Amino acid sequence: MASTPESKVKAKVVAQLKKVGAFYFFPQAGGFGKAGIPDIIACYRGVFIGIECKAGANKPTKLQEQRLNQINIAGGYTMVINEANIETVGKKLTDIADALTFVRTR
Repeated sequence: MASTPESKVKAKVVAQLKKVGAFYFFPQAGGFGKAGIPDIIACYRGVFIGIECKAGANKPTKLQEQRLNQINIAGGYTMVINEANIETVGKKLTDIADALTFVRTR
C-alpha cells in the first residue's frame, strides 16, 4: 500500500480489525468493481461493516454516501474514518461484541 495519508488511515483501521479477529478485504476499485463501495468491507461476529477511509477534511462522495446508506438500510454498519476519529473503529467493534454478547446470553 502506498504511503498516502489515506493509506495510513486504512492501515490503522486494519490493525484494529486484526486485533479483534475480524474478516476484512479491500474491494476491487476501478473498472471491475462496483463504484462507490467502501474502502474496506469487514465482517465481525456475523455483522457486515463497510468502512470508508478519508484523509484530513475529505468527505465521501454522493455515490459513496448512497452506498453507505444502502448498507445501513440492509442492516449493516458503516463508518467514515479519518485521522481525527480513528478510535471510532475500536469503539464500534466493542459495541458490536457487547450487543451480541447480551443477546446471546439472555
